[in-house]
Amino acid sequence: MTTACSPQNPQSTVDLGAQYITCTPHYAKKHQSFYDELLAHGILKPLTSPIEGMVMKEGDCNFVAPQGVSSIIKHYLKESGADICFRQCVTQINLRNDKWEVSKETGSPEQFDIVVLTMPVPQILQLQGDIANVISECQRQQLQSVSYSSRYALGLFYEAGTKIDVPWAGQYITSNPCIRFISIDNKKRNIVSSEIGPSLVIHTTVPFGVTYLEHRTEDVQELIFQQLETILPGLPQPVATKCQKWRHSQVTNAAANSPGQMTLHLKPCLVCGGDGFTHSNFDGCIASALCVLEALKDHI
Repeated sequence: MTTACSPQNPQSTVDLGAQYITCTPHYAKKHQSFYDELLAHGILKPLTSPIEGMVMKEGDCNFVAPQGVSSIIKHYLKESGADICFRQCVTQINLRNDKWEVSKETGSPEQFDIVVLTMPVPQILQLQGDIANVISECQRQQLQSVSYSSRYALGLFYEAGTKIDVPWAGQYITSNPCIRFISIDNKKRNIVSSEIGPSLVIHTTVPFGVTYLEHRTEDVQELIFQQLETILPGLPQPVATKCQKWRHSQVTNAAANSPGQMTLHLKPCLVCGGDGFTHSNFDGCIASALCVLEALKDHI
């Protein structure tokens, strides 16, 4: 759920990950309070712009985030009242005096009563320290079975007044080896402004993402541009670009029986959650969050 800003104009944004939220009748009922809250705050709105090639199942509703999909996360972080520290790369988790000591790439280690890990599962398995011994053999096998697809996303930002003359706001592409989805992001969100230029996002196919996973981002960006020219010939030059490698894009195989969370240690509490324990969409994230909360209830 990442929204990137243009370095030229912070009001020009593009969603590099999740594009819109599809709610099935089952989750519309089960997670109604979450949808009601986000709709009441204007964080979600019904998706009304045309997305070509979208597969709709009966009863499904699609929503879009007018301020970008990251506004959903920002809303929950704000509501939580938590102090958020970004860009802290955790390297080790160790047991110290009935607390978890968390070491980072930079700065001093810090101690915590409870640790919740929601990063992609392969990154949990890369953590050093006592956590490696805390994970049981059975749990390790379950964690190792979680797999993800990989892809690139390319965001393009254009000057104000640029016209991209297509009848759709988004389009699924089935005939290109490189490009799977294109969206004119501002059009998708129903935002038209004379001061802010259009923004475009391109998602690659998974086979392309896997093939070029370890290549230089600049080289991959050039390949995407070449293919884009065959789909939308004559596009103007963007004023800025943002190429994002999603090494862990969507979960292709979740932990066995999709438990929602996995408790690695009870006292002190260490819990894993996220879409690796459910499924890769907004409702999967909520389902996991509720399971994590249930697991933590006795420890708070």
